[in-house]
Amino acid sequence: TLLTINAGDYIFYSDWAWTSFVVFSISQSTMLVVGAIYYMLFTGVPGTATYYATIMTIYTWVAKGAWFALGYPYDFVVTPVWIPSAMLLDLTYWATRRNKHAAIIIGGTLVGLSLPIFNMTNLLLVRDPLEMAFKYPRPTLPPYMTPIEPQVGKFYNSPVALGSGAGAV
Repeated sequence: TLLTINAGDYIFYSDWAWTSFVVFSISQSTMLVVGAIYYMLFTGVPGTATYYATIMTIYTWVAKGAWFALGYPYDFVVTPVWIPSAMLLDLTYWATRRNKHAAIIIGGTLVGLSLPIFNMTNLLLVRDPLEMAFKYPRPTLPPYMTPIEPQVGKFYNSPVALGSGAGAV
C-alpha cells in the first residue's frame, strides 16, 4: 500500500506536474491491478480491489491532514482517486467468472483508461503549481541529505576526550 501511494510523488503537484501525472498514472494503474488481482486470486472475493483502493485512499487522506497541519494549503495536497477504477476492476472480475487472464487484460485496460481520467480532474482542481512553489518553497535537499562538515580535531584538548582514549578518535 505505501509503495503504491508513494509511486509518482502524488502528494505535491508543485513541480514537474505533468511528468508526475504520467508516471503516477502508469505506475498506479499497474500496481492497483497487480495488487488487487493478487488479492482476488487468493481470496476469490470480488470487491477486494475496492477494499484495497479504500485503504490507500484512507492512508493518503491521513498524509494530506499531516501536510495541512504543517501549514500547506488544503487544496495543494492531492488525494488520488482509486476507488472508481477499482470498482470497475471488481466488476470485471465478477463478470469474467473468475477467469484471471480476462480479469487482468480487461480489468487492467479499464483501470489504465479510467484512473488517469479521474486523477486528471484532481490535477485541474489543485491551486496553480507555480504560485504555490514560490509561496511554499521546498528545500533543495531534505535535511537528512544535507552534508555536515567533518569536525576534525574539535575535541583535541577537551578533558572528556582526553580521558576516553581511543573512543575520542
